[in-house]
Amino acid sequence: MAVLQVSLPNNWRPRAYQEDLWRYLMDGGLRAVTEWHRRSGKDDVFLHFTAVAAHKRIGNYWYMLPEYSQARKSMWDAINPHTGKRRIDEAFPAEIRKTTREQEMMIIFHNGSTFQLVGSDNFNSLVGSPPVGLVFSEYALSNPSAWAYLMPILEENGGWAGFNSTPRGNNHFTNLGKYAKTAKNWLYSLKTADDTNIFSPEQLESIMEQMQATHGDDYGKSLFLQEYYCSHDAAIPGSVWGDCLDKAQLSGRIRHVPIEPKVPVLTAWDLGRTDATAIWFFQMFGGEIRVFDYHESNLKDIPYYVKLLKEKAAEGGFSYGTHWLPHDARARTLAAGGKSIQQQMIDANVGRIVIAKRLDHVDGIQAARATFPYCNFDETKCEQGLEVLKHYHYEWDEEKRVFSNMPTHDWASHGASAFRTLSLSWKRPKGVGGEERPLVERLSDESINNLTFGKLKNKHLSRMKRQRSSVFH
Repeated sequence: MAVLQVSLPNNWRPRAYQEDLWRYLMDGGLRAVTEWHRRSGKDDVFLHFTAVAAHKRIGNYWYMLPEYSQARKSMWDAINPHTGKRRIDEAFPAEIRKTTREQEMMIIFHNGSTFQLVGSDNFNSLVGSPPVGLVFSEYALSNPSAWAYLMPILEENGGWAGFNSTPRGNNHFTNLGKYAKTAKNWLYSLKTADDTNIFSPEQLESIMEQMQATHGDDYGKSLFLQEYYCSHDAAIPGSVWGDCLDKAQLSGRIRHVPIEPKVPVLTAWDLGRTDATAIWFFQMFGGEIRVFDYHESNLKDIPYYVKLLKEKAAEGGFSYGTHWLPHDARARTLAAGGKSIQQQMIDANVGRIVIAKRLDHVDGIQAARATFPYCNFDETKCEQGLEVLKHYHYEWDEEKRVFSNMPTHDWASHGASAFRTLSLSWKRPKGVGGEERPLVERLSDESINNLTFGKLKNKHLSRMKRQRSSVFH
């Protein structure tokens, strides 16, 4: 019987500008950062190399998208417009496969290696052996905690990792690129539209004009420079609180924030188990909100967080006041024999436990905007949390060509939700203008859902009374 032989890479060869990356990987390079412009074939190189690597060393190989929900559309089912074939089928032809699990987006090869598409939002829920080869596709949009979690695994097993992306402002991808430029044995590769010549000058001009027509002249141009010239200066598209953070930076409110040992420490939470739990640590002091620490982790139970709280208190020499939990903590359980999260926290005796009032996303976002001017953030301990707040962005509606009024649910959602909890927990101190009632109550009163005819009538009568009083005085 004739034996069918397949040569890898399968019917593909790197373009001229891709050869430095290809040679580095084929020669055994273990860490590669590719900052290449849109449509430059970043994923083609890494997909075909993964096919080769899986037949050089038996092991598990993961291809990681920012979100698991993106993986099927953007990679597993994606069609190469030049050939009409699935990109997955081109890189991994049927002849080298033993099994294809469509539902799991997983391929098992005849030699025992596996390839699987995963998300940076679900990597720690996967069971089985960890990877020996890993690719982050669009790393600038991925959860940076995924690499922090997987890095020691690859260091221990001698595995390799590739990071490909176009920039998304100054974030964790920017920092990784800076590190890769000078780190020993790392490859850093930057390719703009001028380096690849994929697009003609006329095409690039047309693309920029279209982006400006969609997003306005200034923002459209900055997005064009981001996508095709790898600029890190463009703001994250649709950033919910980007302007608030810019103002905090310019006014010197992102700095070293000391802890006042005699002032109670408050915390604000967003709770999860299969996804992240996020906690902000802050103090109310001198008319300001001192946000001095941030924590986020996955797959942990309440005893873990109780231990964390106690360790931080012992290390910082402070005691806790109120822990503000999200509205669902009263109903949800996190192990502990069916006890609610709220009850588990009360039993742990780590401070006063309060459930924050519930507001919809729109009102919660506005509450946070009203809170930012009072906040001072520790630039070191809150670095991850600030990255979360900066990345939190509205979802882009491709059909309507506008941003929706709902933020995208991704790795930044949990820290952002915890900050919304923070914004619902404080009240303006005496002597700092305005009333003392908690912000959430003021927002709730002003919500259209809570305005009855009686309230409107009373407001109108009070306003008319004040006007008459001003006339007579």
